Amino acid sequence: MDDRGRLTAPGSLLDGTVLASEDEAPPEGDGSLAALAAEYGLRPSSARPRLIAYLRLVWQRRHFIVAYATARSVSMYTEARLGQLWQVLTPLLNSAVYYLVFGILFQANRGISNYTAFLVTGVFIFGFTERSIVVGSTVMRANIALIRALHFPRACLPLAYVLVEFQQLMVSMLVLFTIVLSTGEPLTWYWLFLVPVLVMQATFNMGAALILARLGAGAQDVTQLIPFLTRIWRYFCGVMYSIASLPATLPEWAKNVLSLNPAAVYISLTRYAIMSTQRTDAPGAQPFNAAKCAIFNAKKIPALQAYCHPTTTINELWLAGVGWAVLTLAVGVVYFWQAETRYGRG
Repeated sequence: MDDRGRLTAPGSLLDGTVLASEDEAPPEGDGSLAALAAEYGLRPSSARPRLIAYLRLVWQRRHFIVAYATARSVSMYTEARLGQLWQVLTPLLNSAVYYLVFGILFQANRGISNYTAFLVTGVFIFGFTERSIVVGSTVMRANIALIRALHFPRACLPLAYVLVEFQQLMVSMLVLFTIVLSTGEPLTWYWLFLVPVLVMQATFNMGAALILARLGAGAQDVTQLIPFLTRIWRYFCGVMYSIASLPATLPEWAKNVLSLNPAAVYISLTRYAIMSTQRTDAPGAQPFNAAKCAIFNAKKIPALQAYCHPTTTINELWLAGVGWAVLTLAVGVVYFWQAETRYGRG
């Protein structure tokens, strides 16, 4: 302390120097702190930037996002003996369990020509969205030390975690392609549709991860609830069964809801791209025939399904896929950005 009894931390003032009181005006000719900040283009580090400026900051950190995601992807299974093989083994084991339960015990394979490829495709594609949402809800709390140590747009973290899941999906797709081709599906130009489908799904996942990241940062209960909700969601998006093959007594609006929910849309578009049996057996692929459609509803003969009216057309699925991706990302960015300055507090 100096002779006025005022703290001079850190350290102490030189002998004979005294802190100026708060009431004393700055030396003549010096402007206020606000004026000096404006003169040199300075702003409070804790202030939330405008939305466009925030998006520009996130784009500038794209190299950090890619590097962080790659490092996490490589290190995720380093302690496991099988290492990166678990990226493939996990969905394959899930597919085997679902095949036993739904394909054999509950006969959910009725009305589906190639149930093995149908099931594995659904499990792999839904798993991408499921994992992105689950890890997105925990990302802010899991990285609290990094958030408090470094100044960067917090949106980089949910985006990086979605990129981790996308990288794992790319590895899994090699196995998926092998299974689909080995079950008799031909390699056609329709496979090119897989590129925009995965881009739309990744976009949707980013928006969903941003939304859940903010919710999870504010309430830990959300992170406990999300796995149960995604587990329920799995049973309502046609992963293990064909929505078009559901009983004819089910209301049309219910089939539309099931067909147009985001996960079901991306699963259906993926199956349409890589499975010729899904294209030839899809409702509406042949002119409507009431008699043949009635036989399908009774006996579930896959080839006869093409003569029924479609619940949703392929064009409607594409429009829904684009709409879900754009809307979810837009809402996610704005919703996450509004709480940018609150992440890491407490």
